[in-house]
Amino acid sequence: MNELRRKDRAITNEEAITLLNKGEYGVLSTTSENGEPYGIPLSYCVVDNSIYFHCAVEGKKLGHFKHNKAVSFCVVRDTEILPNKFSTKYESVIISGIVEEVFGDEKQVGLEGLLHKYSPEFLEKGLSYIKDSSIKTLVFKISIEQISGKARK
Repeated sequence: MNELRRKDRAITNEEAITLLNKGEYGVLSTTSENGEPYGIPLSYCVVDNSIYFHCAVEGKKLGHFKHNKAVSFCVVRDTEILPNKFSTKYESVIISGIVEEVFGDEKQVGLEGLLHKYSPEFLEKGLSYIKDSSIKTLVFKISIEQISGKARK
């Protein structure tokens, strides 16, 4: 676990992985060749302690990946503003890792992971959709190197 300023809010690595699995979306942060930061919200799934996501065959983040494969990914859940405490209830996890494009069977694993997470009631139709659109879709994996979670409950 990374060093947290508020150690009293730290959650375990297992809780952080659970939070990742339950998250609806996350924010992927990258940097360009000239150091420009870029954060983009995206849908994702967790398979075997790696994060998978898909995207189109062109875009800003792809250029960033060519320059620097080190990324950060953040998920925040269960937020509630606590006005009388001048604070917020939340759960969050931040991971650092290396991003890489995946192909073949691993690409299929990532796409099916997304299907199971976001459209479990449409598996048959989803598998057909994956087969028809796989050529127009890239799939990436973030291998988690560090994970840090915290919560105010």
